[in-house]
Amino acid sequence: MKLIPGKAKNQDGSNENNFVVVVFSSLFPHPGQPNAGLFVRERMFRVGEHLPLVVIAPVPWFPLQKILRRWRPYFRPEAPYQELQQGFEIYHPRFFSVPGFFKFLDGFFMALGSLSTLWQLRRRFNFQIIDAHFAYPDGYAASILGKWLQVPVTITLRGTEARLFRSSLYRCLMGKAMTRAVKIFSVSDSLRKIAVEIGIPKDKVLVVGNGVDLDKFYRVDRFEARRSLNIPENVPVLVSVGGLCERKGFHRVIGCLPDLIDAYPGIQFLIIGGASAEGDWTEKLKQLVAELKLEKNVRFLGVVPPDKLKVPLSAADIFVLATRNEGWANVLLEAMACGLPVVATDVGGNAEVVNHVALGKLVPFNDQQALGLAIGNALRNDWNRENIIDYAHKNSWNQRVTVLVEEFTKITTQPEQVKRYESSK
Repeated sequence: MKLIPGKAKNQDGSNENNFVVVVFSSLFPHPGQPNAGLFVRERMFRVGEHLPLVVIAPVPWFPLQKILRRWRPYFRPEAPYQELQQGFEIYHPRFFSVPGFFKFLDGFFMALGSLSTLWQLRRRFNFQIIDAHFAYPDGYAASILGKWLQVPVTITLRGTEARLFRSSLYRCLMGKAMTRAVKIFSVSDSLRKIAVEIGIPKDKVLVVGNGVDLDKFYRVDRFEARRSLNIPENVPVLVSVGGLCERKGFHRVIGCLPDLIDAYPGIQFLIIGGASAEGDWTEKLKQLVAELKLEKNVRFLGVVPPDKLKVPLSAADIFVLATRNEGWANVLLEAMACGLPVVATDVGGNAEVVNHVALGKLVPFNDQQALGLAIGNALRNDWNRENIIDYAHKNSWNQRVTVLVEEFTKITTQPEQVKRYESSK
């Protein structure tokens, strides 16, 4: 293992900064769940090109969970304690978590389970920031670790906060975490408003949305893309990408297809994704397709690696996301980078991504009729796809990373930032 975490170094091999960022997130890819938390890794590994960082990605543990996997094979997949990803050190300490119960204790046990790993890291280098993702349980755990280790903490709000906000208990826990943090980053303005409503000062919350990786997401030849997927040239194609769970709403799109088939008999709906941390609806979705006799219209492509997604995206006409909630859906920008207009539910930060009628259409959540009408209208519309691609290019990762690096540097170079942290504990 390398002595110094991260990859950012000077030409002489030394670190280009004298501080290290500890990224703290329980939702992070590992061999057991390679597609979990890709948006966290994408964001922070880009920061790691400028600032040295190491990742602490705690995984839940319970004595009987191996037995539970006999009935639920994808339940809490095993993760190595230590690994390297793209040259960055990743640690997966275990923390006690009872499946389905006492989730309000996960934050404390996550901190307790991670403490030993952080102490060991501190013997090697003096990290000066713990950067947590999601307010609970990760942000709450990080805020406790920050108190124990006397290290400033930042928290990024990513979407689950909207759901947890409805519970007075979790609202209180999130409030404590954010109060202790020196800075709150929010991937959308809708999440910033939640933090402010909890009682966090406005100037403490900074909106820094996610970006799009233009090296992976770009439009390829439509004919070739369709040929590779065996899709006829003249049929309309919808596509959705995400974990196959209830929240993402694949079933809502499938429910619109019978009416759409009347106008578009050959319409194809490409479903891309697999089991997720929120569950696996694969069989339920396939059963729904069978019940509606849509086998000729719906294709399950499974999990597609990010660098291959441009092919099915380029083959499609419309991207659809009928989600229950999102913080900042990276997949919307990724689809736009491939020239796709978007039809999505008006929830979370979606309106901040699809912020103009030239980019797509937002519909109320759970309004099946509105969703179907929006898809039909989108198929008939003559979209300026070059403008959509230009919009995606204006939301690349470069500007986001610049802001984050500046903020992390401020925290370590301006004593008043640490004083604010000390006074808030």
